[in-house]
Amino acid sequence: MTTDQLLPDSTQRVAALLQALGHPFPIVMLPASGKTSAEAAAGLGCSVAEIAKSIVFRRLSDNAAVMVVASGINRVDEQKVAAIVGPLGKADAKFVKEKIGYAIGGVCPIGHLEKTVMLIDQDLMQYSTIWAAAGHPHAVFSLTPAQLQAMTAAPVAAIAQNMIVAATEVVA
Repeated sequence: MTTDQLLPDSTQRVAALLQALGHPFPIVMLPASGKTSAEAAAGLGCSVAEIAKSIVFRRLSDNAAVMVVASGINRVDEQKVAAIVGPLGKADAKFVKEKIGYAIGGVCPIGHLEKTVMLIDQDLMQYSTIWAAAGHPHAVFSLTPAQLQAMTAAPVAAIAQNMIVAATEVVA
């Protein structure tokens, strides 16, 4: 693991969790922000699709945090998520920090302050390696989709929006 004393507090917490889980890969500190999937991918030299972004919603029935871990290229279909977990509302930065324990831009899929309802985007399962936030906008760690599922016990679901790409024809 990366020397814990050099990591921000929230990332030290993630490093300790990963170590306790026997996770073999170190936390990587990006030189520039990884707040967005595109920024993280650029810093890592991987595709945006291999970034496991964490999107948090608020479940209306009980005010529980609902986290979807999705491929960085996918837009999460809120209606598909709601069909699985119940009606959803928006989660602001304060809600995310209070319920999950991380600031937006560095939300890790493990180590939450409160029990979190979780789903994993089925599209992530096709990659051999994915990258997730490690508690800070500059901190990430690599793992396999199977490791993500084992760490979170989250079900895999089809939660990405169906993206329709218009076909264009070039006429010479």
